[in-house]
Amino acid sequence: MRFKNKTALITGGGTGIGAAVARRIRSEGGNIALLGRRPEPLHAIAEEIGAAVVAADAADSVSMKAAVVTVVETFGGLDILVANAGGHGIGPTTSMSDETWDLSIRLNLNTAFVSARETLPHLIKSKGNIVVLASIAGLFAGPDAAGYVTMKHGCIGLAKSLARDYSRLGVRTNTVCPGWVTTAMADEQMEFIVEKFKLKSIEEAYALVTKDVPLGRPATAEDVANAVCFLASTEAAMINGAILTVDGGAGTVDLPTLAFSEH
Repeated sequence: MRFKNKTALITGGGTGIGAAVARRIRSEGGNIALLGRRPEPLHAIAEEIGAAVVAADAADSVSMKAAVVTVVETFGGLDILVANAGGHGIGPTTSMSDETWDLSIRLNLNTAFVSARETLPHLIKSKGNIVVLASIAGLFAGPDAAGYVTMKHGCIGLAKSLARDYSRLGVRTNTVCPGWVTTAMADEQMEFIVEKFKLKSIEEAYALVTKDVPLGRPATAEDVANAVCFLASTEAAMINGAILTVDGGAGTVDLPTLAFSEH
């Protein structure tokens, strides 16, 4: 019951990692406010676990400010922000439109910044903490993904700045960087791999993209939720400004030596 009498606001809380974090915190006694733009998946998770729903755009200042007021009025305060909302930014730089670039900024970086800014006054009162969901794309560059890669690097920079500026006021901030995770959003990318390599299933695609990962598999949403909930708990009271990778060891691989591998 690490989160008894604690309230967590989870952006992008209706699916994937956000939903898994909500389930975990709720199972350990926490109050949950699920925030997102699509009410249907939010209400489905809320009904399943017993949570509040706030339909709002985490990148919109007015919408986010009103959402935070609702959460604080409902639960009497706010202790944890899980800045999980994100989106795509895929495509070659030479053909990426201004609209796609701007959307990547909004979905990946603005959502984290605006939600942090609007919740910080309440987190300072509660001596709470923030967990930002970035990606190993914030540490390395994948092909033809300049928008996504750049914004996830930005999320890490934002989290470090928050850790530097607000920890003396009692607010810790840390970042989780997942590798491949079996979520609906990743499934869409696996469909591209299935078509490109003429595979038979999404499962084969996941196996292909993780063949050089030391653990040899993608993460589950629950794997990532475990890391998020550790950082959000008092067990991590001395951890601030950290980057925790949940990638099965992908970031440890020395790419130029792959030709020597037997696996």
